[in-house]
Amino acid sequence: MFMLNGKSLAVGRAFTHNDIQYPANWLQLASEEDKAAIGVTWEADPVRADDRFYWDGDVNNPKMLEDRLEVKEDGSPLWVQTYDPATESMVDTDVQVVTRGLKHNWTLQIKDTAGKLLAQSDWYVTRKMERNIDMPVKVAEKRSAIRAECDRLEAAIAGCTDVEAFITVVSSQDWGKDE
Repeated sequence: MFMLNGKSLAVGRAFTHNDIQYPANWLQLASEEDKAAIGVTWEADPVRADDRFYWDGDVNNPKMLEDRLEVKEDGSPLWVQTYDPATESMVDTDVQVVTRGLKHNWTLQIKDTAGKLLAQSDWYVTRKMERNIDMPVKVAEKRSAIRAECDRLEAAIAGCTDVEAFITVVSSQDWGKDE
């Protein structure tokens, strides 16, 4: 992005500098020397952190790994509420409010992926149970590999202590789809 005195300049938009009005197409038409003469510089756009793991793309603001039980300002537990028609008011249930962390959500995602991959060959299992026709060895091996990968990822996710390690684990998924 083009910068002038610490402020970004939008390409295709007019701007004023030192009481001089520059037209909307000036940045596209001006030479590098003309831009440098008035102090226009080029800075690469900042790299945004992955929003799956960080809030607002900010590496200094990672999402939480672990689940968190929510509490009120006074420190007491926050309970899920439901409407009670008898009292015409909201009442606490016996379920505490929980904000789920990355580990919980990604573990569910890993299990879902494994389930969908296994579902593609579930008919072999049904055929074996109903008609006693053996499953092909390659299919059985593939199903075992999917379950093993799911188990490996779940264990590795559970062992993560920071977001960087977590990203490494979830980026290492290998479901063997190319086989």
